[in-house]
Amino acid sequence: MISKEEHIVLGVGELLWDLLPSGKQVGGAPANFAFHANQAGVRAFALSAVGNDGLGNELMEQLRQHQIDHLLPVVDFPTGTVQVVLQNGIPNYFIQENVAWDHIPFTPEMRSLAVEADAICFGTLALRNTMSRDTIQRLLRVARSPAILLFDINLRQNFYDKPLIEDMLNRANALKLNDDEVEVLIRMFSLPEDADEACQVLIARFNLRLLIFTAGAKYSTVYYQGERSHQSTPQANVQDTIGAGDCFAGSLIACLLRGMSLSSAHAYAVDAAAMVCQHAGAWIVHNTH
Repeated sequence: MISKEEHIVLGVGELLWDLLPSGKQVGGAPANFAFHANQAGVRAFALSAVGNDGLGNELMEQLRQHQIDHLLPVVDFPTGTVQVVLQNGIPNYFIQENVAWDHIPFTPEMRSLAVEADAICFGTLALRNTMSRDTIQRLLRVARSPAILLFDINLRQNFYDKPLIEDMLNRANALKLNDDEVEVLIRMFSLPEDADEACQVLIARFNLRLLIFTAGAKYSTVYYQGERSHQSTPQANVQDTIGAGDCFAGSLIACLLRGMSLSSAHAYAVDAAAMVCQHAGAWIVHNTH
């Protein structure tokens, strides 16, 4: 078991139940990020909202059981669910709207955490509703300047557009995207067609300290403060890829905060994400080192 270090990491946004053919699993990219950052040795908080219902109570119990710190106001909307259909292990998501995590209130406790945080992860999905978007933007505004502000772009359905993405890139100093998402940004921002070149243009244009690019079963590249690490993806017996990218990002950032070199942190993240792919759902204990 990795010994904890008191670096504070926040995953802000959707917390929900993924409804899989095999049953329901805890999900939501920022919550997955927090789970895996916690696994990799930092103190991670999930910030979201749940409904006053059985599913919300079960989510809070899951966070307690896995020792994930959390701030989850109870709001007058149902706890979120996502219908997940797997095709060869690749998930397709059908996301319920107007649910609890669309209405995350800004609280003094959240503000206090954001002021102290070493990293904050957020994505486009929880920005689809005005209330959660306002809360996330306020948290980013009070974050201290050394903090990593990770925009996990996480494009889903029609819950994004160019003005939103451009605005959040200007607020963030770190970006995570995969090979499908980079194609969207190449078209959206008229970037070079080569993924590596596109990533480097994004870093320069938006003054990013960190960019995480994952290309599924092929490779991943991490750009961090002028360094670049490129690693092949190990072969794995993939059950599903749910949460693999969240695991990668949470593990990598936790390792960087704990003082590991970029190449060592990247290697840990690659191994942890491969382990997640070999199991159903996102919340798998890894502790690969």
